[in-house]
Amino acid sequence: MKKVDVLIAVFALLLIVGCKEGQKEGDVAQRETGKGDMVRTIIEDEGSFYHIDFGNYPSDDQSLPIGVFDSGIGGLTVLKAIVNYDENENGTHKTGGDGILDFGKESFIYLGDQANMPYGNYSRENKIDLLNEHIIKDAQFLMGNSYYSDVQDTTANGDKQAVKVLIIACNTATAYGKEHIEAFLKKAKLDLKVIGVIDAGVRGALESIEKEEDAIIGVLATEGTVASKGYQNTIVKFKEELGYSGNIEVFSQGGVGIAEAVDEDPDYFDRNLRKPRKEYKGPGLSGNVKIDKTLFDIYNFDFDQGKMLCDSENSDDCSILQINDAENYVRYHLVTLLEQIRKSGTTNRLKSIILGCTHYPYMTDEIEAILKELYQYQAKDGTYFYQKFMARHIQLIDPAVDTAKELHEYLKNEALFNPKGNIMDSEFYISVANQDNPNVTTDSEGRFPYDYKYGRKAGEIQEYVKVVPFSRKNISNEILDRFQEQLPYVYQLMRNFNQANGKTRHLALDSKI
Repeated sequence: MKKVDVLIAVFALLLIVGCKEGQKEGDVAQRETGKGDMVRTIIEDEGSFYHIDFGNYPSDDQSLPIGVFDSGIGGLTVLKAIVNYDENENGTHKTGGDGILDFGKESFIYLGDQANMPYGNYSRENKIDLLNEHIIKDAQFLMGNSYYSDVQDTTANGDKQAVKVLIIACNTATAYGKEHIEAFLKKAKLDLKVIGVIDAGVRGALESIEKEEDAIIGVLATEGTVASKGYQNTIVKFKEELGYSGNIEVFSQGGVGIAEAVDEDPDYFDRNLRKPRKEYKGPGLSGNVKIDKTLFDIYNFDFDQGKMLCDSENSDDCSILQINDAENYVRYHLVTLLEQIRKSGTTNRLKSIILGCTHYPYMTDEIEAILKELYQYQAKDGTYFYQKFMARHIQLIDPAVDTAKELHEYLKNEALFNPKGNIMDSEFYISVANQDNPNVTTDSEGRFPYDYKYGRKAGEIQEYVKVVPFSRKNISNEILDRFQEQLPYVYQLMRNFNQANGKTRHLALDSKI
C-alpha cells in the first residue's frame, strides 16, 4: 500500500504541475476567469498568464526595444513622429539634425488595443475602472513576453522582448492611466520611464503664443479626454510655471466619431451602409450630441455615397440623420467648437488647436481645409460669421513631435541609447476579441458589441482579448492603404515585421502586409 500511496502522490503532484504549466503556456479556454486585482495578479501570482517576474526585469538593458501603445491604430501617428525624428547629432546627441534619424538604432514594439477601443467612451459609460484595467494590461503586454501568433491559436508564445521605456500614445489613456501605471510600477519596484502625450501637446500650444498675448487654445479630443480635463488643467499649470501673463482661454470639443471613423468602428462608420441603423452611437438630430439643422449650411456635409445617412431621399426632410464619414465628423465638431467660442462672448481669437487624440493627425489636411472654409464663411447679410473669433492661420498642434523630443532627452540622460540595434526589428501587434473564452460575446464580425464592450466589470481576471501581429486578417485594406500613404516609413517597418520577422512566418502570403 505504501508504494501505491507514493505513486498516487507523485501522479497528483505531476498533474498539478502540468496544469500550472498549461495555464502559463496558454490554454485560453480554460484559463483564469476569477476576480481580483490586476496589478496584484501581475506582480504576485506566478501561475497567472499575466505574471511578470519584476525581480529579474532587465530595465537598464540598452538593447531592449521601446514600447508604444494606443487604444487603436491612432498611436502610429506618434510613432511616425518618433521614427522620423532628426533634431540631434547621432553619437554626441547634441542638438542639431545631421541627416541621420535619431532613433535609427532603436527598435519599437507597438500595441493597438483595437478590440477595446475607443477609450474615450469609458468615462461616458462610468467605466473608468475598466478603462484603467485595460491600460494596465496594455503596459503588461509591452513589459511581458507573451503574444499569440494568430487569433485561432490557444497557446501563447513566450519569445517577445521586454521594453526599456513605455510611451502612452493615447491622450485618454494618458489622462486617466499614466498615474496608475506609475503607481503600478512603484509597487513592482521597477524604475521604468513612462511618457505621455498631454504634456507634450500643451508645451507645443503655448509655444505658439507670446508670453503676454491674449488667445484661445482649442482642444479637439475624445469625450473621455475632455471629461478628464487633462489638457485644461495642464495648460493652467504650465501657463503659471512658464510665466504666461496673457488671458489664455481654453475651449474643448469632444470629437465623438472622428477616431472611430478612422478606425472603422461599425457603431460610427460603415462604408457599405446607405440607410440609418439602430446601433449608431454618433451625433444625430436627438440625444446628447446633436446635429443642429439650423447650421446645415455651415456644416456643409457631404451626402454623396452614403457619407450621411438619412431616412428620407431629401436631406432637408430627415427625421433620422447619421454621420458616416470621417471628414463629416470633423465638419460637425469644428463648427460646434466655433459655436462654443462665438456664443461665449469672448473677445479673444482661436490661435491654435491641440489635436488631442492620436487619430486626428490622419485628418490634418481635412481640418486645415475646413478651418479655411469656416474663416471665409459669410452670413446672409454678407458679414463673416467666425472671422473675429479666429486667427487667419490656426496652428494645429500634434503632441507627437514633443513626445519624440522627451524620449530623446530621456535616453540621452540615462545612457540608454542602443549602440548596435536596428529599427527594422520593430514589431506591431493588435488586440482582437478572444472567441475561445466562453465568457466573451462577439458580433458577426468577431468584434465586441458596444453594450458588451462597455458593460464588462473591472476585476475579472480573464483574457477578453488575444494580442496578435498586424496583418490583413485584422486590419482592412483601406486602413493599410492610408498607412502606406500617410505613414510611409512606419508602413515600411510594419511590412518588414510582417514579412521578414520569425514571429510572423506562420501568416499566409495573401495576409501579409
